[in-house]
Amino acid sequence: MAGVAAIRLWRCGLAVAAVAGLVLAAEAQQDASKQFPPSNPNEYEVKPKPNVQDPDEIFEKDGKTYKDQGKVWVLDFKFKAPRLIPVDVPGRGRKVCWYMWYQVINRTREPRTFIPDFELVTLDKQTIHRDQVLPKVQEAIAKLEDETGYLNIKNSVTIAAEPIPATKPDAAPKPVTGVAIWDDVNPETTRFSIFVAGLSNGWALTDGPQPGDPPIVRRKTLQLNFKRNADQFYKRSEDIQFMPPWQWIYRGSKLDVPALPKLDKSEPVKKPAEPKKDAEPKKEEEPKKEKDGKEKQ
Repeated sequence: MAGVAAIRLWRCGLAVAAVAGLVLAAEAQQDASKQFPPSNPNEYEVKPKPNVQDPDEIFEKDGKTYKDQGKVWVLDFKFKAPRLIPVDVPGRGRKVCWYMWYQVINRTREPRTFIPDFELVTLDKQTIHRDQVLPKVQEAIAKLEDETGYLNIKNSVTIAAEPIPATKPDAAPKPVTGVAIWDDVNPETTRFSIFVAGLSNGWALTDGPQPGDPPIVRRKTLQLNFKRNADQFYKRSEDIQFMPPWQWIYRGSKLDVPALPKLDKSEPVKKPAEPKKDAEPKKEEEPKKEKDGKEKQ
């Protein structure tokens, strides 16, 4: 009997030790997750993708390696769904501002200058809102998104001051963090899209709406679609959701970018039909015949 009791005690000791070990392992895993947090599920990463209007291939045949001396480059883009923040804006009073946190990663072979152009278009209210630089709002956003200042969040002006450094294929990415801000979005909107231009040097010329009108410059643009499950009285960031998929499109642009062609009315590129029209009047055969006739008389 004493031997049986000893065996039972020994088995109970093993069970207790096993439970204690599992508890310690779980605590260690929690500590490790605090030190090395997993990727944020609220972040979405957009990879470059070709478009039929691209003047050249972006990648080699493997679809991953950037083409050597290619004409088109595209930056990687990581973003969070837009969020709302109330801020006392100087000269405008207290406003509920919309903002989108993002990061740009350059996996091409050279540093690239990112001149951002963020445009928020409400699909149900038919309104257009351009990104704004609001220092007070940016400070409030930094307190929420970057308390330590490690990310050094930039606005649409400061992020264009220096080129985005290139990341080597086998190296850790070098993201540059920025924020787009809007303070005039219709609070009743429930469906909207954000168009991000400047992530690529791709552009194309298309015909104007009317014959004789100058061509329209269309830039390679990232389109992100969102929905908001709320109304003007319920203003919560949690109600805004990204609606995949994202799309690379070519969209008309009004932004003056040095890399794009200057479309001045005086330039022949705006009116390609003018040389043909000018050539017709030069054939003044009838007046010449008349003069010849007078000379013969």
